[in-house]
Amino acid sequence: MTLPRPFKIPESVLVVIHTPALEVLLLERADGGDHWQSVTGSKDTLDEPFATTAVREVGEETGIDARAEECVLTDWALENVYDIWPQWLHRYAPGVERNRERLFGLCVPQGTPVRLSPREHVQWRWLPWREAALACFSPSNAEACLMLPRFTPLAPR
Repeated sequence: MTLPRPFKIPESVLVVIHTPALEVLLLERADGGDHWQSVTGSKDTLDEPFATTAVREVGEETGIDARAEECVLTDWALENVYDIWPQWLHRYAPGVERNRERLFGLCVPQGTPVRLSPREHVQWRWLPWREAALACFSPSNAEACLMLPRFTPLAPR
């Protein structure tokens, strides 16, 4: 007997993975629609710290170890609150309509290998930060890409 899947927690992370040159890693969602995005994912438990969620989701979706010595994970101390898209409301408990999303940046070395979770994403690409913003289907993800230079002060513009 298969147990029903638990409802998603309406608290998540958005992790903009980038190089020191501000090239941003975008992933194409496997559920169709030509949707490109950064790493996103919900907490596993209500008391899971957002940073733990960020590390876990980056590892699951890209194979990148955000705790590696050459990587720098930065909590931007910013949050978005938005309406959950209607096609995804069934994943949440009845009555849940809004999600709180914490923003992070993850600086990785140029050439960092990417290993996708085929259940979630079908391809990946690196784009300059402005182009990445234009490619994102989510307005909050696009805005995060555009904020990247503010959180990477020594990066070239």
